[in-house]
Amino acid sequence: MTRKNIWSLLIMVLLGVGISWYSLRNVKLSNLMSDIATLNWWWLLVALGCIALYFGLEAVVVQKFVRHRYRHYSFRSALRVPLAEQLFNGITPFSSGGQPAQIFVMAQSGIDAGRASSVALMKFVVFQAMVVLNFLFAMLIGFHYLAEKLSYLSLYVFFGFLIHFAVIVGLLLVMYWYNFTKKAVKVVLIPVSWFMKAERFAQFEANISTKIDSFYEESLRMTKDWRMLLEVCIVTFFQLLFYYLIPYFIMRAMGYTGINVIMVTSLNVLIFLVTSLFPIPGGAGGAEFGFTELFAKFIPSHSKLILAMLIWRILTYYLGLFLGMIAMAMRPEKAEEIPITTPESSED
Repeated sequence: MTRKNIWSLLIMVLLGVGISWYSLRNVKLSNLMSDIATLNWWWLLVALGCIALYFGLEAVVVQKFVRHRYRHYSFRSALRVPLAEQLFNGITPFSSGGQPAQIFVMAQSGIDAGRASSVALMKFVVFQAMVVLNFLFAMLIGFHYLAEKLSYLSLYVFFGFLIHFAVIVGLLLVMYWYNFTKKAVKVVLIPVSWFMKAERFAQFEANISTKIDSFYEESLRMTKDWRMLLEVCIVTFFQLLFYYLIPYFIMRAMGYTGINVIMVTSLNVLIFLVTSLFPIPGGAGGAEFGFTELFAKFIPSHSKLILAMLIWRILTYYLGLFLGMIAMAMRPEKAEEIPITTPESSED
């Protein structure tokens, strides 16, 4: 990690401490300690298991994509990818550092940088597609509650959906309408040229064009293997499902029973979309606000609600930062460069 990244990490940790202190300002310490003492730690272990499965299943997705071209790529190496992604997503605005971090970690293991970029992009396409699919289910189940009880959040959810939907449409255009996309990108970039020097803009435009070409070529190869893509979609769906279930198990740990697990899971999908709108790394502030607002009905005790929110943020955000630092410190295992023979390569 660079010095800049270390400073970003420290700032986010301090910001998290500040938000936690602000959230606890109206909570009596005696009530908080009592709530902690009565926690059901078995249910918390289930919640911890969910986030572990979230990371583990993403590693399975990475392994499947990489093994599409290389046979020998260990699960340990694959696991470093989502953990590094969590770390750099969590310390950069709009999670912009996650993609480069994944490419860097795969390159450390001997994967060609161009192919690593394509794998990261394909994984991103599938992830975005499953986010949109889950959102549509959540809308059917939980949006009426959101519109009725918290109408002011409905607009945020709608804009969050539009962002994710626009991203997936843009990537699909590259895959299936390549020539049109190349022309459209040039038109879209015209206003950017007004604010950049000609030489820098030319380099920026060439870089984007190269990424589009690389993604298009790799997507053509990968989309021929529909069985693998279907497997990746199923794994990603369950990866997100385990993430969305975490608030439910935290509520069970708080002693709340008879909770509608489908409703709670659906509301967490909506929180995910609201958080994506906040430019602050990790959605700091927005995530905490969304959680307390959406789940106040299910956790009427204010001290328990704040405690649940803090546990949720530790599991879904700060744990990823900590594990990401460990992953970056680990010595990478070199993948054996044994490309899988494809029809295209055999013809060459």
